Amino acid sequence: MPKSRIRKKDQFTPPAKKQTTDIKFGSGRNWVAPLMLALFLVGLAWIVVFYVTTGDLPVESLGNWNIVVGFGFIAAGFVVSTQWK
Repeated sequence: MPKSRIRKKDQFTPPAKKQTTDIKFGSGRNWVAPLMLALFLVGLAWIVVFYVTTGDLPVESLGNWNIVVGFGFIAAGFVVSTQWK
């Protein structure tokens, strides 16, 4: 039986190295997390103060609308959190 032809493979040469660029891990939005947490805490504190003082504080003339103001701060915290990367 005849011997089969031997196929020669080309020698492997690794691809040329590409120049690497520095990757920035920081997004430049360092203000987002502190502001978000501050809005959450202000909203929570507003509601807690309203309940603890039985409606006398933080703004007596608002009455039960103080709860809406507190949740408004919390909602603003969620809006700011969409900017977090």
